[in-house]
Amino acid sequence: MGRPFSERVAHDDWRHTAEQWVRRELANRDIEVVGTIEQPRIRPWSTQLKVPTATGTVWFKANCAHLSFEPLLQAELARLAPDAVEAPCAVDAERGWMLTRDRGTTLGDAVEPTVDDWRRILAGAAALQRIVAGHEATMLATGLPDCRPSTVVAHYDRLLEILSALPEAHPGHVSDDLRSQLVAVRGRVADAAAELDESSLPTTWQHGDLHPWNVFAADGRLFDFGDGQWAHAAEILSVPHAWITRQHTISWPTVLEACADAWDVTPADLASQQRAAAVTQPVNRTLLWWGCLQEATAAEWTQWGDALLQHLTRVLEP
Repeated sequence: MGRPFSERVAHDDWRHTAEQWVRRELANRDIEVVGTIEQPRIRPWSTQLKVPTATGTVWFKANCAHLSFEPLLQAELARLAPDAVEAPCAVDAERGWMLTRDRGTTLGDAVEPTVDDWRRILAGAAALQRIVAGHEATMLATGLPDCRPSTVVAHYDRLLEILSALPEAHPGHVSDDLRSQLVAVRGRVADAAAELDESSLPTTWQHGDLHPWNVFAADGRLFDFGDGQWAHAAEILSVPHAWITRQHTISWPTVLEACADAWDVTPADLASQQRAAAVTQPVNRTLLWWGCLQEATAAEWTQWGDALLQHLTRVLEP
């Protein structure tokens, strides 16, 4: 795929092209850049530029090829639910670029998130999922990865094939012993996917990384949609569940109850679907990481590559 993403976006030529686009798009909206544009962070999958303007900070984001759907996805989510998602100021769909206004600090940086904060986050996300559920064709047309339950077993088989074929020294390599363990639980993956296919909740957009640091404190709007997938609704619970159960200070059943209310299902029903989603979501999360690292350097593979097996081996958990 050519030069690694992080090397490409660190180059002066790329910066010049990106800044030209930023200035042109802002000028078209009568917004003046009034200071030095900074590049605070580069990752193997995305980078940001911080743009000072006469009307406040604007953020530019560029994604690797696998996540290049994010600008169109955010624009479509904002069209469907403008109270929950802010529309980008500008989008270059072909290059996976977008501009968004700075909406201030995140909820996680503003306060120590309480049980009520988590309940609002999950209830709000569920409400957005309900809106989006009826727009499958539009969502997939943005490039959002199709990870519905009926695709999970095929994704699982393909990941085993790919990761088993990696060199033994590769951080994502699946050894013969681990492959045997993963093959042995293939039926569990298939059963979980089949259960979700028949469940009361639909397949819809799921955020992929829902937590208080991806929610704005001022208005509760969500952002950072690059980890999104078209998947079973309950998969959105996996990240919040991991955050909350690691802290041991917030009642997960109390949080789950708010999400169940938003879906108009019983907490027991939702808890059952969450258990099944805890088997399918690791497969889809591994698929995400594999795509994100396709433009990584060797050093970045060393730093981030173990995420593949960290997620995939969660299907082995009882």
